This record gives sequence, C-alpha cells and structure tokens, in this order.
Amino acid sequence: MAGKKKNPYTKYAFIGLIVAMFACVSAGLIGAAKALISMGMFTLETTDTLNLALQISVGVLVLGVAAYAIMSPDSIRRFFTGRQARYGSNSLILTLAVLGIIFVVNYMVFNNPKSWDLTEDKSNTLSTETLQIIATLPERVTATAFFTSNLDRSGADELLLKFKSNSNGKFDYTFLDPDTNPVAAREAGITGDGKIMLQMGGKKEIAAYADEQELARTMIRLISSEPRAVYFLQGHGEPGLDGSGELSYAIAKETLESKNYTVGTLNLLADKTVPEDALAVIIAGPQKPVSAQEVAQLKKYVNEGGSLVVLEDPRFFTEFEDSPDPLANYLTAEWGITLNDDIVIDLVNTQNAFQAVSWQYNSHPITIDLADEKYYVILPQARSINVSTDKENVTATALIYTTDQSWGESELINDETPTFDEATDTPGPLNLAAAAENAVTTGRVVVFGNSIFAADEGFDAYGNGNIFINSVDWAAEQEDLLNIPVRPTTQRTLEPIPTANLIIIVILSILVLPGMIVFMGVYSWYTRRKRG
Repeated sequence: MAGKKKNPYTKYAFIGLIVAMFACVSAGLIGAAKALISMGMFTLETTDTLNLALQISVGVLVLGVAAYAIMSPDSIRRFFTGRQARYGSNSLILTLAVLGIIFVVNYMVFNNPKSWDLTEDKSNTLSTETLQIIATLPERVTATAFFTSNLDRSGADELLLKFKSNSNGKFDYTFLDPDTNPVAAREAGITGDGKIMLQMGGKKEIAAYADEQELARTMIRLISSEPRAVYFLQGHGEPGLDGSGELSYAIAKETLESKNYTVGTLNLLADKTVPEDALAVIIAGPQKPVSAQEVAQLKKYVNEGGSLVVLEDPRFFTEFEDSPDPLANYLTAEWGITLNDDIVIDLVNTQNAFQAVSWQYNSHPITIDLADEKYYVILPQARSINVSTDKENVTATALIYTTDQSWGESELINDETPTFDEATDTPGPLNLAAAAENAVTTGRVVVFGNSIFAADEGFDAYGNGNIFINSVDWAAEQEDLLNIPVRPTTQRTLEPIPTANLIIIVILSILVLPGMIVFMGVYSWYTRRKRG
C-alpha cells in the first residue's frame, strides 16, 4: 500500500499563525486606544480611521487562522481529537459547572434580596425613628414617584428600596413620568418634578422631594386621622374655588384636597369668627380692603396660634383706590412685613416685563425644594415686599428675589412704557414674598405681593404651584410632624490617579496580562506538539 502523500503546504502554515498573532496584537492596541479615548485621557478628531483599523485587524486575524487551518488540516484534526481535545473538554465541563453555580447563586439572591450596611457611619441604614414608623403601618402603603426623564431617579430609587426592604411587605413603589402620564399626575395632585405620592387605602399624601425625613413626615400624615382644615376668605371680590374663570383657585383647592386637606370658605362679615379647626386662613386676591373688624378677628386667631397666607395684588389692579388697607397695616405693625405701593418691572422677562421672575431663594422650608430643583416662580403684576427683623419674638424671612434688572415702579401710567426713575422707583433685587413666625404665640404668616401666580392659569407653570402649596403646608404646621436627626457623614475623598499611572494600568490589564496568558498557552501547545 502506497504511503500517504505529504501536504506540501504544511511547512508554510506557521506564516498564518504569525500573521494572526500580529493581527491579534494590533487589535489589542487599537482596543486599548479606544478604551483610553472613552475615559477621556486623550481625544481624536475622528474615530472612523480607528474603527476601520480595528475591523481590518480582526479580519486579518480570522484570515490568518483560516490559512493555517487550510495549509495544515492535520494539525487542526489532531487538536480536536488528541489529548488537547480531552483536556479541553474537561476544562469546558468545569467552566460550565462554574457558570451554572454562579447563575443559581445570582438567581437565589435576586429573588431573596438582602443588604448589609458596611459603611462606617451607617449612611445606608434608615434611622430608628423611620423604622418605627414603618413598623407601625396599619395597612400596605404604595408610593408613586413622579420623575421626568430630566431628573435623575437613582437616589430616589435607592431610598424607596430601603423603605421597601424594611417594611415586611407593607411598602412598595413605582415610578411614573408626569410628562408622559399627565392625567395620572393631575389626579394625584402632583405639581412639579420629583414628588412622591404615598397611598394607603383611600388616603394619600404627597412628599415634596425624595428625602428620608420628608418621606417619614409624609407617612406620619398618612397614618394620622386628625382633620386638617384650611379656609379661603371671601367677601372682598376674591377669586372663587369653583373653576369658573382664569383667576379661579379650583386647581389649588383640588391639590390641597389631594393632600387630605378639608378646604372651605370663610366670610368673617357673616360668621364673625374663625372656625376652631382652621389650621390656616388664605386671603387670596381681595379686590376691596379687608375691614378693620375682620382684621381684628384674624389677629385674635393668629395670636392663639393660627396662621395666615396672604396674597395681595398691587393697588393699581384692584378697587382699593385711596382706601386704607387694615390688613397690610396689621402685617407691617405686628410682623414687620410691608406690602409696598408699587408694581415690579422685571427686564429679565423679555416677553412681558410685568411678570416678575424669582431668581434667588433664601433658605426656608417653603423654598427648599424650589432651590434644589432650580424652579422659577413667575408672579404677573406683582408688588414688592419689605421685611423688617426688629419685631420682638418674630422671625421674618424674605423668601424670593428678583435680579438687579428689575425695579419697583411707583407711578404707572396707562399706555406708557415704564422707565426707571432714580428719584421715585426702587431698584432691584426686590423681595416678592416673606414668611414669619412668632415664637411666643406660635402664629405664622406668609405674604405674597401677588395672587395671580396661584390661580388656575398659572398654577402649573414653573414652581408656582409648588411655592403656594409649600406655603400652606408651612402655615398649617404640616412640615414639622417629625424631626429625624441628621447623622453626620464621614467625608471620604478619592485622590485622582495620575495620567501616566492610569495608562500603565490600562496597558497591564488590557495587553500585558492577557498577552502573557496567550503566550503561555501558545508555548505550551508548541512544546507538546514538538514532543509529539
């Protein structure tokens, strides 16, 4: 029997392996370069050439291996049928076994989540007070977080997961985008972004922002069965609450009711006294002055711990004319808050200079979420407010300011474009709202130099609805139901890695270590093949 004819091309097969090896090194270098570019360590005007080079390197690698297989098929056959194949099959079985174990462990962990807080200051653990509140939940609570795509939800998701993990099945949550689900947001009474609605049975409460303290306070309000009543003063041409007309306060009323407030109307000319259950009285946009007798009743109510939310427009847009304003006089005398007799002209608003734009916020519970989310408040036809801090037992805070591109116009003439007069006008920045509290009586007042911003037409614009609802919450003392101590955090800083060191790390991890493994594998294969 004739001997088997030897393949004349076998001796050239190693060229295919050499080409494949160089192509592999080239692909590794190009991959490392792309990794460095993605980390921002250097830039390249165009990456098309780099991508083309990577594709060519991979193609040459495949062709080199294919050429070796064609020119030395016996080597390939021995690789798959010899000892290497047996050793390789054993390795494959072990690899599949390890992957199977990893899959089973991850599946069990995913379906039975547990967490451990290994931080030094226990920053990932809910406070004892919050855990006690969660433990006393009488029913299951569902949280709906309203976050648009513009707002990062990772922090809120992490916080809500902590509540869920510690609730023994009594707390769950979902996320909704109010931009794509406007009907759900309206039904929930949501104004603005980043708010969280908690619902238990038929009751619901809204947290202004994703914070442990805020969520715990909201949960307390949800559990509490105490009635919360606020009243809108009527009888002076104030907007109604029935939804008729652009200046109606129907949306404000609906939003307050969605937060479990009982909203009523109050006519002091007929009733003569403020109801005992009133947490706050809202005086929004009177067209005629509140009488001295009514102010006396309101003063008595506030001195007994009550609260007022006053939204009063410039005289020019009311029917006050030259009549005295007992309510404004009371705010000045008792609280140091003065409603100036002017109209704010704001050049920041290029479309309408009569719309004052809030540009700065003072730190206060009413403005905390507005400042965090950088919401503006737009007050059409507003008057400025002065705040004095020399009233005994009274802490007064100016809340929102315009920029220096505004002024308080003292003389507005029809059909004439207002211009700044140094002699009579007040230069900006101007204060547009203020809040004050009496430490002895615990009475509170919030004052705005405008009422239109909270009416139906402007309630959902920017942060208008937020600041109105926050003002009512603060006046009604619904923000201090729980005071969870803030734990001090341990400051940790990570020193940046020098660029040269980072390049060395990338080269070692992407090229050197994998290259050593490939070299050892090729060397082992070569020595075994040489031994036969």
